[in-house]
Amino acid sequence: IMLQTSQLERIFIHKENGQEVRLTDPGERMNPDTVLNFYIATYPILTNARIVGPEIKNDEIQYRFESTMGTKG
Repeated sequence: IMLQTSQLERIFIHKENGQEVRLTDPGERMNPDTVLNFYIATYPILTNARIVGPEIKNDEIQYRFESTMGTKG
């Protein structure tokens, strides 16, 4: 039996209006903080987001950008 290794794809997820938005990895050399800053220009709600993860799910490495604005609790 030969073992095969493959690099798992990183995916970044944030919720907007109750919908999950999947953001592609803009560059594997970028750390998650840099990716968050990269997407703030497109999604200003991410300005106050925190990074949750990584979590390996469905053969991908998932990071979640969870906004701390507009949530009660």
